[in-house]
Amino acid sequence: MSDLLANLRNEARLAPESGIVEVINAGREHKDLIPLWAGEGDLPTPGFICDAAKASLDAGETFYTYQRGIPDLRKALADYHARTYGRTFSPERFFVTGSGMQAIQIAVQCVAGKGDEVVYPSPAWPNLAAAVEIMGAQAVPVAMTQTAAGWTLDLDRIFSAITPRTKALFLNSPCNPTGWVASAHELQEILEECRKRGIWIIADEVYGRFHFGEGSKAPSFYDLADEDDKILFVNTFSKNWAMTGWRIGWLSAPPSMGQVIENLIQYSTSGVPVFSQRGALAALEQGDAFLDAQIARAKDGRRIVMEGLAQAPLIKMSVPDGAFYLFFSVDGISDARNLALDLVRETGVGLAPGSAFGQAGNGFLRLCFARDTAHLEAAVARIVKWVAPC
Repeated sequence: MSDLLANLRNEARLAPESGIVEVINAGREHKDLIPLWAGEGDLPTPGFICDAAKASLDAGETFYTYQRGIPDLRKALADYHARTYGRTFSPERFFVTGSGMQAIQIAVQCVAGKGDEVVYPSPAWPNLAAAVEIMGAQAVPVAMTQTAAGWTLDLDRIFSAITPRTKALFLNSPCNPTGWVASAHELQEILEECRKRGIWIIADEVYGRFHFGEGSKAPSFYDLADEDDKILFVNTFSKNWAMTGWRIGWLSAPPSMGQVIENLIQYSTSGVPVFSQRGALAALEQGDAFLDAQIARAKDGRRIVMEGLAQAPLIKMSVPDGAFYLFFSVDGISDARNLALDLVRETGVGLAPGSAFGQAGNGFLRLCFARDTAHLEAAVARIVKWVAPC
């Protein structure tokens, strides 16, 4: 190790490399690539969103702005949540962030630091654990279980993992990568336990609208919580409105935390560009039809990959109830990293290795099915053919 690296903070120096990026780098030059490794669809941002951002630029909105987000967007976020959850929301509880990832970072900064713990179900999106540990806290995974009926979370195991050092429980539902969706009953039990123990909930409901059960949304803490419950909701414009490259999201928190969150935004990015916020405003006000089409497209994609991969007896999978991923394994193969690398090199199908999502994900692959139908059909055919000789 060089002297320069040895003098860095351990938390920065030991931040893990992305296991997904490794596979992307190995396959990006493949001549007939079908990239299903990233957490995004293949549709570009709709024109009405881009037009709103262009109009803002043309109007000269290129200066510093409100740290909490422009008032119009915060009001639109309150209205969107009111439509979605059937209750009134104050604009004062919404804070615009430079991506859903920054919303997670700020949420963690608010509640956990050196010596603290954040408990979370695993497999899980790796950025959460990294955000916690870069802050000097410890991310504590609790393994979920896959059954023929789907992934399950043992609440007693989660609650047993909570110690006096635990400051928060992080819950992502619908879940990336497994597609697990917490029931209203499970959310109620979690909320009551966290209230009793006085710990925070960081609720990642990014995929809340990508729900394949009854209703237009997945069960949510918004359905159960009081205004001042210790819950920080993190979200993003990326998935619903095909805006992954825009890097704009939001954090929802009790309004009394407003100045604290504003300060943390100020000392990180000093706010989100106005023209990006104008695009986000258009997404909320004009984007319902596009979002509905996105959800329908993902549901069809789920059907295609489930039916296709069922032709390979060695593939083990369960139906995802939400999000837009299939998390599956190949019987007899436990090394997810090499499995993903071999698959992309030999077939051109790029999938994310389950090992990138924690130890509980090793042996699995994540496939994003929010994609073009023809691409999914071709990818499934290649996977089935490749797996057959295993």
